[in-house]
Amino acid sequence: MLPRRSFLKLGAVASLAAVPGVAVRLTAADQPAFTPVAFAVIGDTHYFADKDDPSALQPASRATTAALIEQLNRLSGSELPAALGGGKVLPLSQVIHVGDIIDSGDKNGAVIAKMQATEWKEWQADYGLDGKDGRLKYPTYELHGNHDGPHGKGLVPDGIIARNKQRKDLKAISANGLHYAWVVNGVHFINLGITVGRVKTITRKRRYDPMDSLEFLVDYLAKHVGTSGAPVVISHHVDFARYALPVADEIVLKNEWDYADVQAFHDALKPYRIAGIFYGHTHVRSVFAWRGPKPDPVVAGKPLPLGIPTFNTDNSAHFGGPTQAFLYAEVHAEDILVRELATKDAWKTSAWTNLSWRLPHYIG
Repeated sequence: MLPRRSFLKLGAVASLAAVPGVAVRLTAADQPAFTPVAFAVIGDTHYFADKDDPSALQPASRATTAALIEQLNRLSGSELPAALGGGKVLPLSQVIHVGDIIDSGDKNGAVIAKMQATEWKEWQADYGLDGKDGRLKYPTYELHGNHDGPHGKGLVPDGIIARNKQRKDLKAISANGLHYAWVVNGVHFINLGITVGRVKTITRKRRYDPMDSLEFLVDYLAKHVGTSGAPVVISHHVDFARYALPVADEIVLKNEWDYADVQAFHDALKPYRIAGIFYGHTHVRSVFAWRGPKPDPVVAGKPLPLGIPTFNTDNSAHFGGPTQAFLYAEVHAEDILVRELATKDAWKTSAWTNLSWRLPHYIG
């Protein structure tokens, strides 16, 4: 098991060596009629209130989060560099937030409670719900991370449950109201919270409570996808690359994701067409193909590994520094195309990373 710091270094190297350009191309005659579904994936925005004035965001957090909204709003129709195939960004159908919306949701105290309220209020004002009631021009579909509420309780998880009651386009909502799914042009999107779990027969305590997300996933896929062959996109917060292999009980109890739940997650996906999995948490971009139990890095100059296309997005608006990024994705009939837009100055300027990843859908 790699410690997180070592994993981040490894992930950064693997990502920088990821596949440039196209890994798989289909001829036009091979592709069924299908309008690509385009969307942005952001994460780890960590809205952070000022401890000295918890009614306002800390200046760096306010500046970076506001600049990210402006960047997202001008994304559709913007030019793509020739090195990435040229053309323009397609109209975005949505923005998916893979968690750690705020920074203070995993802490306690009177001042912290005020900070949480400010952070969540400011995030909602920025992102809204449907692209009409916030600063962001696109619908937003969020999930919670460890900084939002590691045990599925608190202001942000409760807020997501409330927002799910207001969404008009959902295909299904979990019994606890926290996990949910929707469909865009035949593509099923499923948001599963902090981790996917848990296996009921494994009675070990989980460090982070998955809030029955595995049960919701299995039920949704069986009822709403079945044998249709429809593409599925799944989002959650914590990375599973570090937690896929069995370890001793004294170790797994400290891990952020139980390896038994990781394996059950993979097993649940095997019968279906999975276009991609997206998550955040590590504050670094990595790309994998997951055939189980452990995902294989996608590396330039090497054969494309088989498995579920898996994308770990970088932090998108963290107050701790100027380097940020997010992913732009297009789901096509047989594959998924993903690019990264990054900044070194907190979104004052930005540039497309000189890499793109086109991976075939996983078909079990």
